[in-house]
Amino acid sequence: MELEGQQAPDLSLDMGVVRQLLTGFLRDESQNAGFTKAVLGLSGGVDSAVCAYLAVEALGAENVLGVFMPFRTSNPESRRHAEMVAGCVGLRTEVVDITPMVDPLLTSQTIVDPLRRGNVMARARMIVLYDLSSRDSALVFGTSNKTELLLGYGTLFGDTACALNPLGDLYKTQVWQLARYLDVPQEIIEKQPSADLWEGQTDEAEMGIRYAQADRLLSSLVDQRRTGEELVAAGWDKALVQRVQDMVRKNQFKRRPPVIAKISGRTINVDFRYPRDWGV
Repeated sequence: MELEGQQAPDLSLDMGVVRQLLTGFLRDESQNAGFTKAVLGLSGGVDSAVCAYLAVEALGAENVLGVFMPFRTSNPESRRHAEMVAGCVGLRTEVVDITPMVDPLLTSQTIVDPLRRGNVMARARMIVLYDLSSRDSALVFGTSNKTELLLGYGTLFGDTACALNPLGDLYKTQVWQLARYLDVPQEIIEKQPSADLWEGQTDEAEMGIRYAQADRLLSSLVDQRRTGEELVAAGWDKALVQRVQDMVRKNQFKRRPPVIAKISGRTINVDFRYPRDWGV
């Protein structure tokens, strides 16, 4: 069972305000870091599509590079959808086939486990993005949403790596809301979410929970700060609540910078982490 009626968290947002906040965030934070250009992975999925729409609005199409990075087993539909997004917003695109980068490692280390193979692909793609960001003096924009970050559904130093992330405080269902508001092609919005790391892979099957269900549960736990006991009493399945709590807890290391052993009075990312510290 799930929360119903007044107990259920309201995940609807004023998308006009969200759009203004996120484009302003990308524009201001890019300028604060001394950059006017951005590069992002264009996968053909809804998250990268929304990020592309926001980036173009914030910086201008001429200043945004969308990079499609297929592997030899990638779904051809992904490229078609990536090109569709690029055509809608007019951003520049490049295609970098990661197969020649990935296959030697998979072969030499006899990597057959799908998760390991997927992690190699995700990190290879981030190598490409950061290399192109260096070439173009651009920031890497990230596309991971709040649901993925909380559940740990992402590769550390792979798809979770970025300089700026406009979607990290939006649950997946809210990303879909924003996509509709921005007029992202319906075909992309309605497709089954997939990281396209292996044939037949889907996000929800791999996580073992539907996004709509995960978002309501996560919002109750994180945003409303309700306890697991309260949610079980309200009708949520105890095993599901416990599993989601465990996923959030064990993946905390993915959501924070590397933990530095404290020796001095001002330790990076412990005592020296806020904008006011940057002036030393």
